[in-house]
Amino acid sequence: MKIHEFQAKQLFQQFNVPVPRGQVAATAEEAKKIAQDLGGKVVVKAQIHAGGRGKGGGVKLANSPDEAAKVASQIIGMQLITHQTGPQGQKVQRVLIEEQMPIERELYFAILLDNAIGMPILMASAEGGMDIEAVAANTPEKIIRIPVDPATGYQPYQGRQIAFGLGLRGDLLRSAVQLFGALYDLYVSKDCSLVEVNPLVVTTDGRLLPLDAKVTFDDNADFRHKDLVELRDKDEEDPLEVQAHEMGILNYIKLDGNIGCVVNGAGLAMATMDSIKLAGGEPANFLDIGTVNDSERVVNALKIITADPAVKVVLFNIFGGMARVDVIAQGIIDAQKQFNIDVPVVARLAGTNVDEGEALLAAAKVNVIRAKDLGEAAKLAVQAAK
Repeated sequence: MKIHEFQAKQLFQQFNVPVPRGQVAATAEEAKKIAQDLGGKVVVKAQIHAGGRGKGGGVKLANSPDEAAKVASQIIGMQLITHQTGPQGQKVQRVLIEEQMPIERELYFAILLDNAIGMPILMASAEGGMDIEAVAANTPEKIIRIPVDPATGYQPYQGRQIAFGLGLRGDLLRSAVQLFGALYDLYVSKDCSLVEVNPLVVTTDGRLLPLDAKVTFDDNADFRHKDLVELRDKDEEDPLEVQAHEMGILNYIKLDGNIGCVVNGAGLAMATMDSIKLAGGEPANFLDIGTVNDSERVVNALKIITADPAVKVVLFNIFGGMARVDVIAQGIIDAQKQFNIDVPVVARLAGTNVDEGEALLAAAKVNVIRAKDLGEAAKLAVQAAK
C-alpha cells in the first residue's frame, strides 16, 4: 500500500525525523492561507502516488500567498502525467504547501528489502534529486548499499559509513546517523516495504531535511496496522484492482496486454505470463486466485478481467494442488450464466477432481477452448486474441 507524501512526512514526525513546515490544501483559498502562515515563500506540490511530479509540472515555487493560490489552482484538478502514471496520467485532488528551503546539496536515501540476501538494506547516493534507476544503470559505483541484520538492527556505525560516503561531517554526520536510525525504526515498526527520501537535502544553514518522502507498506501486515489502512487513497489506485481487493480476490494487478489470466499460485501465474510472452502475446493482468474451493471467487475473477476493455481472451491455467478443478469449472459455468462473457475462454485444467470438472463443462455445453498443457494454452490464447 502506498501513501501520499504529506502522510509520509506526518509519519516521519512521529519518529522524530525533522521535515519542512507544511500543510495539505484541497483548494486555492486553503493554499493561500497556508502560504500566509508559512511566511509567503512556499513550494506547491501535487499529491499523487507517482514520482517525477516536478518534470510533469506538478511541483512549482510560489513567492507570495497570492502566487501560491494561483499555482495551486493550476495544479489542483490537472491530469498529471509522469513516467510512473502512464499516458493517462493521474488527477490531482490536493497539494502540499511547504516552506521553501535554502538548498546546498541534494542526496538520496532509502531503506528497502533485498530479496537476494533476505535483509533490509540502507541505500544512499550523493546523486539526490535524480532518478535512482538512472544512477544505478549509468554510475552504479555512486550508490552505497549496507545490509542490516534484523537480529541486531540498525547500528550507528552503519549510519556513519553512509554519512562518510555522502561527504557529511561534523554536526551533519551526527544528524545523519540519528535520521537514518529513526527511518529504520519507522521501516521496521510499520512493516514497510520501502522508505525513500529523494532528495534528502543539506540546507545552507546546516540542516539535514527530507524534501520528499515515499513510504509503502507490506499489505500482508495490514491486520497489525489498522491506523495505516485508513491512510489508503483508493482514488490513486486502479479501479479494477480496488474492486478485486474488495471481492476478496487474492492477488490482481492490471497490466498493459490483452490476454486475461486466471491462475492458482503466484509462481504458476508468473510462468503463465512468461509463456504468453514466449508465444508472442501480452498478459493483461497478474491474477493469483489461490486455493479455490469457492466457485464465487472464479465468477468474481471473470467479472474483474472481462471489465477490462483491453482483454480479448481469458486464459485459465489451473494445475494440481488443493485447487479443485470441479470448483473452477462450476465457476466458469456460473459466470457464463450470470453475465455475458463476450471474449473466448481458453482453459488448461489439471489436478484434483479433473474428471468431475470435465463432466461439468461437457454437461453445461459451455464454449471453452481446451488445452492439454501450458504451452498449448498460451499459443491458443494468443491466436484467439488476434
